[in-house]
Amino acid sequence: MNGIRVAKLNVFLGIALVFLITGCTSFKENMMVNTAKLMGKHGKNVVNRYPDPEQMKAAMPAMILQSDMFLEMAPKDPELLLSAAELNSGYAMFLQESDKKRSAKYYLKAKNYALGILKQNDVFNEALGKSDEEYTKALLSFKKEDVPALFALLTSTFGWISTASSDNPAALLDLPKAEAIIDRILVLDDTYRYGGVHAVSGTYNAARPVMFGGNTEKAKYHFDEAFRLSERKYLMWLVFYAKYYAFMIQDRELFVKTLEEVLAAPDNLLPEQNLANEIAKAKAEELLAQVDDQF
Repeated sequence: MNGIRVAKLNVFLGIALVFLITGCTSFKENMMVNTAKLMGKHGKNVVNRYPDPEQMKAAMPAMILQSDMFLEMAPKDPELLLSAAELNSGYAMFLQESDKKRSAKYYLKAKNYALGILKQNDVFNEALGKSDEEYTKALLSFKKEDVPALFALLTSTFGWISTASSDNPAALLDLPKAEAIIDRILVLDDTYRYGGVHAVSGTYNAARPVMFGGNTEKAKYHFDEAFRLSERKYLMWLVFYAKYYAFMIQDRELFVKTLEEVLAAPDNLLPEQNLANEIAKAKAEELLAQVDDQF
């Protein structure tokens, strides 16, 4: 009898030990995921305030790798997915002119991470792969709190199309979906990211020839809204305005004046977006050097 009791006790202890070990592993993973969320939240602020684009470009591959490792533990976590989407999209932007193929890969990765958040909405998930009309209808199920993920999907989609479509024309099939996302964000919260959806819409309308749906009047309206909402402090919108709108209407004076405004902007004009503004200044300098080729 004692032997049976000892055997039973050993079995129970073994089971308890298994639960203890797996429980500890789960607890550790939860702690790491929660730590990753805090790092993502506060780290994003540090990154955005950082005034050295070249150093940030060098650091981003390691940051992306770390983000991927955390997502292995929590592949459906919306906060981690959003952080990963923004990181990959940001790095893709750095590569866009120097290495288009790599840039396209990172934009696509960012796009898939953003979709990973939005697919948790059953209505939207069911509409994927169906008609553009069904896709547009499904976007109506999203609320204001979904705007960050929608904007991440929007910017990564346009980035992917611009870098991948020359080798993969099928990427252009995503344009109607991107247009529908613009329309939905405009309804839900057009103030997000300093009026970012207006800047995207302005760029989209200015970058296309009229025969392909471009509309300079719409472009001007949306850029003006982006400037109003950002108080002209988010300098990248000014760069896009010069690069796409001023070029499309062939207004050299506006092109030069806008880019000179960017270069004349003081440091810490928008401290929480130092990185973006420094990138904007570098791009403004490049564009000004090309003015005779553009006009």
